[in-house]
Amino acid sequence: MSTVELVDRARRRQEALLLTICCSALFMTTLDGTILNVALPSIQRHLGASTSGLQWTVVGYTLTRASSLFVCGSLADRFGRRRAFTAGLVIFTLGSLACGLAPDLGALIVFRCLQGIGSAVLTPSSLAIITNTFTDAKRRSWAVGMWNTATGVSTTAGPVIGGLLVQAFGWRSVFLVNLPIGAAAVAWRKILPESRAEEPRPFDIPGQSALAVALSTLTYALISGPDDGWSSPLVVILLVVSLASCLAFVRAESRSPHPLIDLHYLARPALSGAALLAICAFVVIAGFQFLNTLYLQEVRGYSPLQAGLLFVPISAAVLVFSPIAGRMNGRRGPRLPATLAMAAMLAAMVLLTVGISLTTSLVLLVGVFLLVGTGSGLVNTSITAAAISSMPKDRAAVAGAVGTMGRQVGSNLGVALIGSIAFSIAGTGHSAHALASVAADLSFVHGLRVGNLITAVIAALGIAVALWAFRSNPLPPEGEEAH
Repeated sequence: MSTVELVDRARRRQEALLLTICCSALFMTTLDGTILNVALPSIQRHLGASTSGLQWTVVGYTLTRASSLFVCGSLADRFGRRRAFTAGLVIFTLGSLACGLAPDLGALIVFRCLQGIGSAVLTPSSLAIITNTFTDAKRRSWAVGMWNTATGVSTTAGPVIGGLLVQAFGWRSVFLVNLPIGAAAVAWRKILPESRAEEPRPFDIPGQSALAVALSTLTYALISGPDDGWSSPLVVILLVVSLASCLAFVRAESRSPHPLIDLHYLARPALSGAALLAICAFVVIAGFQFLNTLYLQEVRGYSPLQAGLLFVPISAAVLVFSPIAGRMNGRRGPRLPATLAMAAMLAAMVLLTVGISLTTSLVLLVGVFLLVGTGSGLVNTSITAAAISSMPKDRAAVAGAVGTMGRQVGSNLGVALIGSIAFSIAGTGHSAHALASVAADLSFVHGLRVGNLITAVIAALGIAVALWAFRSNPLPPEGEEAH
């Protein structure tokens, strides 16, 4: 074997190890966005959580993650991607330990927010490390596809793994399972190369502050709506503040010499489309998982393990269709896989809207879960491919933050909006034992039906976004910037 071949083989081994480290850490942080769903009834019983408290244990993580992704992406570009990756791992792992030891619901929500900060630091830096390490266009496309596979599999595998853990070890185990993974990734961190943006930008404090206020007040309003009334002064004020903060964010970004993201990038359909598609897709995915894990346990009486195992078809479909999506994106661009993804989700939500009942057949449920998994597997790679292709290479971390933020905003809306509407229609209220009182009540099923109908409309909107935003021809070759 020649020296060149030996060097190439060694380089590929190092790349494979680097990719394994980045994907393992990403798998862990993304898993935490959904693994909690199956544990919610147990948390409700042990900590006396209300339905709004259950929502906050989920959105506390995704909200903090979404609010800080842009600034964390900029931190990684400025101070070094490996350094940011390591810091994110440490914060996330410590947050997981604190969640596992939380004495009450308030502490659990606070520590979930700490996990969200760690994830916000880690996620864009891991994508930037991969993008800057794999210099060959085809190899980079494959590596990004594997990164997205880790995202898709972990998102959909959360209920399965959570069900196994809760059944065997209790709800605290869904957090403590992160400790060995985080420790192993920290131990291997030195294999990762260090890289920085050529011209790092100063921090945009006004833009970051406006973004955080907009997302947090919107989430608070959506969760408070069923309890306080959608026309109550508190909810109306929160919605007004959220809208004003959105306008302030746009104003701050248009005037800042160093914005979180240049608004002229968002004028490119590929980037704005990636963000909008991520929001639509994850409203569907997060709303579906949140409501249906409760439906399976509280209405159908399944154990956490049984409920989790019903999500296996989703994970299986993601494993099959994520690599297919990577090849489709590399050859034809993101339009086709993104459109097929949202069409599969639309079909699933329509079937569930029509077929949901106290005795819905397992055949129908498995079919719906397969369609959701197919859509999830196809959509994640399309989001990232479109975001990366629309921005310069040295802004890879920020490009990754755009797509990931869209996912987190969608997840927030899926749990906060869809969950609140379903609870409001079901008339469960926000008492600590509200869910248990609707186990045999058709009103909860009716709430689920309306929630599924809303997600079907959002899936249809996602199809329109994909057709409008994404080109049908291949992505631009290496060195060429998308427009």
